[in-house]
Amino acid sequence: MKALTLQAPKTPISCQDIPQPTPTKGQVLIQLKAAAINHRDVYITQGLYPGVVTPIILGSDGTGEIVQLGEGIDPSWLHESVVLNPSIGWEDALGVQPEEYQILGMPQNGCFAEYIAVDLKQVHKKPKHLSSEQAAALPLAGLTAYRALFSRAQLQKNERVLISGVGGGVALLACQFAIAAGAEVYVTSGSEEKIEQAIALGAKGGVNYKEENWHKTLLKKANGGFDVIVDSAGGDGFKYFLDLANMGGRIVFYGGTRGSFKVNPQKVFWKQLSLLGSTMGNAKEFGEMLGFVAQTQLIPVVDSTWKLEDGVAAFDYMDQGKQFGKIVFTIT
Repeated sequence: MKALTLQAPKTPISCQDIPQPTPTKGQVLIQLKAAAINHRDVYITQGLYPGVVTPIILGSDGTGEIVQLGEGIDPSWLHESVVLNPSIGWEDALGVQPEEYQILGMPQNGCFAEYIAVDLKQVHKKPKHLSSEQAAALPLAGLTAYRALFSRAQLQKNERVLISGVGGGVALLACQFAIAAGAEVYVTSGSEEKIEQAIALGAKGGVNYKEENWHKTLLKKANGGFDVIVDSAGGDGFKYFLDLANMGGRIVFYGGTRGSFKVNPQKVFWKQLSLLGSTMGNAKEFGEMLGFVAQTQLIPVVDSTWKLEDGVAAFDYMDQGKQFGKIVFTIT
């Protein structure tokens, strides 16, 4: 089968022919139809991710059809269209991930291939209203956004929400989820085009964080502060979220691409703010996320589609950060 593999850290991925996996007891073999890139995949190739194991097939997000059953699998699963839960070993609805927790696509082989063998518990039926490419855009980003918004920040209808850095996979799905949940959503971006695209999806407005005093401009545009703020960057700009948050506001963050940040403790305790770290999610949350998507008929944004043979170019495009939505491989 064809597969995008990383042969060694800090080397380009390559499309190779490798043996097709065989499902063992409790597993299914999935013929993959689409798979999406995450920043995690790019960071692994750049040696910026801990514990890199090679050779490895990357890719946490995949959809396809079950074409072979391992021992003990109910025959009704054969030929089912499915989406994979990339969160491995976090079946129970615990407050945090267990020590043995892993993410599909390293150290276990992932979805940038024509076939994958996985445990049945990692498999869910694909929402019927989504294409394979749209469904492939959901798993990792959707799970992360869902937990951040609903489990950690406890978002409620009609609350005012700020999503920073809209355009990336998690931020954009958080924007879509919050809109679908009945929140009043504003965004930030370094791109005016991405702000306009978010508004076209239902956001009320946004500001360019590269502008001077962007946080003051945002307060005027929104006619006040925010009940929930979702961030992935950290860095120096994080301190402005304390000013943007309403009394009792919740600031949830799932990344730190701009580095560490300092906060004013007086603002945190006087405004009774909650600073909430979040990452990925458990099996219950993944099922709830898919149910929410099906109920609201939400459609994830796909920026562009590529072939596995164009993997290096697709990774370079992701690294440039110009995308609005997910970068997806069409496989079969």
